[in-house]
Amino acid sequence: MQLLKLRNLCCCFIAFCLLLCGSYLHAADVKNVRIWLAPDHARLVFDMTGPASHKVFTLSGPDRIVLDVNKASISADLTKVGLDKSPVQRIRSGKNGDTLRLVLDLKRAVRPKSFELKPNQKYGHRLVLDLYEKEKVKKPVKSALPKPVAGRDIIVAIDAGHGGEDPGAIGPGRVREKVVVFAIAKELKRLLDRTPGYKGQLTRTGDYYISLRGRTKAARKQNADLFVSIHADGFKDKRARGASVWVLSSRGASSEMGRWLARKENSADLIGGVGSVSLEDKDDVLASVLLDMSMTASREDSRSVAKQIHSNIRRFAKMHKPHVEQAGFAVLKSPDIPSILVETGFITNPGEAAKLKTKSYQKKMANAIYQGITQHFSRKPPALTYIAQRKAENNKTHKVVSGDTLSVIASRNGVSLSALRKANNLKSDRIKVGQVLRIPKS
Repeated sequence: MQLLKLRNLCCCFIAFCLLLCGSYLHAADVKNVRIWLAPDHARLVFDMTGPASHKVFTLSGPDRIVLDVNKASISADLTKVGLDKSPVQRIRSGKNGDTLRLVLDLKRAVRPKSFELKPNQKYGHRLVLDLYEKEKVKKPVKSALPKPVAGRDIIVAIDAGHGGEDPGAIGPGRVREKVVVFAIAKELKRLLDRTPGYKGQLTRTGDYYISLRGRTKAARKQNADLFVSIHADGFKDKRARGASVWVLSSRGASSEMGRWLARKENSADLIGGVGSVSLEDKDDVLASVLLDMSMTASREDSRSVAKQIHSNIRRFAKMHKPHVEQAGFAVLKSPDIPSILVETGFITNPGEAAKLKTKSYQKKMANAIYQGITQHFSRKPPALTYIAQRKAENNKTHKVVSGDTLSVIASRNGVSLSALRKANNLKSDRIKVGQVLRIPKS
């Protein structure tokens, strides 16, 4: 009997060792593969059951990318990955000893970049492979410096938060922040584009990820006059509610909520790369002065726009605070572009989530932001823009001198006599020397 028990114990031990050995040989399983398409790259995300080291290399003739994952297996169905609009023709898998080999047959040559991500609140272990389109080498063209174009549009960079692999906050019914804010961003662009003198530019035009610094870099590339980042964040307490408008604080966050939100948003930048403003050709003193002047001017304009938008939103929504708030959001740190961040509400609050997912409320929120932007720029339009020209024409005046008559002034300025009377509330053609007349637009 004791011999039988010992034999059973040995068998169990051997089985355990084999199981342990097997789990060691295949420490991680690729259980799912997702793809996100951006204008300049495609992102493949391999969901893993555990951590796994890897290496990646390229082959030519034909173009391929090989991804070797150590001590891994795969249970995902690679035929179900949507590759239609990606640079990948198909994905194959095989074994090279205890290494899982994934081969990407390419439609065209791309530049791969890979990294591993640890689990977070939304996902487990992940292996990310970014495939960047190779930039075409352009021949340098000798030309004069570009001159500012008179009558240009005011460019507003509209940044829909999160995207792709990063869904943002998730509310009741699985409503996702990235979806809600993208809808608001598109509506804001529509409103701006239909307004003479304005043009909206989306930092992302679809469901894909952009790093936080990449968003401000995109705004600078678009020569934006204003950067508006739109969010619908969440909080650990579902009772938290209220919309808010944020600007950058040089001293850090103005409240504990601001610090929590700033840490949460900025942590997303661990996924991607960063960009920066270059002052390399300036000495330390000049660079410091230029940066301080630029940031002072942009922060003043940021506060002006933010106050107007805050005032507009509070007409129909509860505000988290009665004033514009300040925090160290990374997307607000561009020194040369006035930047604001709008939290349209807490998507983790059931009541606000129900509103935010409706088209009517999204349009109402977009219109409040739109009105704030146009109200600000009607008062302070950038130089050489169409809005600035219109304002200058509308503010044109004439000081009456000896010998002037109302009809002569009208003729000289290309306006009708009746329009000149109406613009100055004149009941007759009598004018006085020294009188300042407003000249209407011809």
